[in-house]
Amino acid sequence: MLANEPTWTDERVERLKNRFEAGLSCRQIAADIGVSRNAVIGKLHRLNLSRENGDTRPLARNGAAKRHRPKAGPRLQYRMLQAVYAEPQPDAESIASAHCCSLLELSNERCRWPISHPGAEDFCFCGNTPVEGQPYCAGHTRLAYRAGSRQRVAQR
Repeated sequence: MLANEPTWTDERVERLKNRFEAGLSCRQIAADIGVSRNAVIGKLHRLNLSRENGDTRPLARNGAAKRHRPKAGPRLQYRMLQAVYAEPQPDAESIASAHCCSLLELSNERCRWPISHPGAEDFCFCGNTPVEGQPYCAGHTRLAYRAGSRQRVAQR
């Protein structure tokens, strides 16, 4: 293609529309037409073309939409924190742990709340069992996520 020739000829626009209606991803369309993926996305936008069901996920090779595991969004996190705040308020003694662990012993099955200051001789992590989906135990979750700040967000 010469430098003075337009990128989007009538033939390329038709191929773009056909491939898009066939369900090909923007990457696949770009490879077929010989332009960049961003050029395809821009042209689709200028032509006001979008997926009918609002699904912008790329299609798999067999034409079926890829299945993605849903992410833990704000609503799920809010429900988890509501459950933590529904429990009675722990006092300082109930948060204290006999399961303290070092950084090397830390895992997803242990509370990651730091105790003391890094570099101090007594520095360690809580080590209690964390709330499911959170990095901290119930007591430290209450300290880390303040109820008032979550309630204001929920009211908006």
